[in-house]
Amino acid sequence: VSWLCSPTRSEITSLDSGNIDDILNNADVALVNFYADWCRFSQMLHPIFEEASNVIKEEYPDKNQVVFARVDCDQHSDIAQRYRISKYPTLKLFRNGMMMKREYRGQRSVTAIADYIRQQKSNPIREVQDLEEISSLDRSRRNIVGYFEAKDSDNYRTFERVANILHDDCVFLSAFGAISKAERFSGDNVIYKPPGENAPDMVYLGSLTNFDLIYAWTQDKCVPLVREITFENGEELTEEGLPFLILFHMKDDLESLEKFQQEVARQLISEKGTINFLHADCDKFRHPLLHIQKTPADCPVIAIDSFRHMYVFPDFSDLSLPGKLKQFVLDLHSGKLHREFHHGPDPTDVAPGQPIQDLASSPPESSFQKLAPSEHRYTLLREKDEL
Repeated sequence: VSWLCSPTRSEITSLDSGNIDDILNNADVALVNFYADWCRFSQMLHPIFEEASNVIKEEYPDKNQVVFARVDCDQHSDIAQRYRISKYPTLKLFRNGMMMKREYRGQRSVTAIADYIRQQKSNPIREVQDLEEISSLDRSRRNIVGYFEAKDSDNYRTFERVANILHDDCVFLSAFGAISKAERFSGDNVIYKPPGENAPDMVYLGSLTNFDLIYAWTQDKCVPLVREITFENGEELTEEGLPFLILFHMKDDLESLEKFQQEVARQLISEKGTINFLHADCDKFRHPLLHIQKTPADCPVIAIDSFRHMYVFPDFSDLSLPGKLKQFVLDLHSGKLHREFHHGPDPTDVAPGQPIQDLASSPPESSFQKLAPSEHRYTLLREKDEL
């Protein structure tokens, strides 16, 4: 009765394969609760999630401004698999149908969830009032600067949409009208200012109203193809749900890193989105090296961490052989590396570099596994810290 009589009650949208794309694509921001009914933490989150939705609905009454939705992962395992959901409950943020890399890991409280949504709705672009502000940018960051004749324009709306998605990876700034005129000698303009005081600017040359083009260009500048994994960002990278292809190298061995970056770009650009390309400092990550029976003296070393096992690329000197690195990754996706880990080389194959240790069953854990807590440990963390 109280549900029927409550005028502020907002309904959580249940997603299924028939409506998910339409609902998410039309939502400026959507927070989706991936849950399982048998999970008591999912049960505890339901009323909190609903109340947070009520609070936000009063502030953003337009149904497409903010959507709170849920997916029953037992009933819709295809959706859970599509978004690589493996633990419950998981809260994922979507913008115009695109899932953000970082899941919500804040407190499971009405206040915290509501504050998180307000933050997501805030303007990700800083408007500059004088071009002198551009000359004093923090050049340790990746900066994207847009120069526009008017804020009320299709060009700026596209720029704003891109910034909403990538603001965690780049700093976005804009200037308008007379302030930006000196930089608009050929029309509205978007420039990437990479890290480094002497790094040259890069100009976007495509259509400013073509979202796909400018998003792809900006993502390429804001998110390096090969990223460094550290103890600070390891858990965040793990949350993306993709296995790791890692180059372990000494910090001052930039030559090996450059070779790895070149071959990833040459052989594996089509695999972006199926595996994360990373590099790690051998000295800092001695522990995962130990699990594959390597030491910093063996670096550079290439390995795949699937979060179940680690597989070693046979020989770093084979890196530039055409298709060699790509086949290594394809063998992961096909299950060949996993199969050979347990049963030895396929009868028709010459044995590749043998995977050394089963991280899932061995008592020790690699540093990467510690950065990617197991389902059981993650549940305990949520019980203690979030619920």
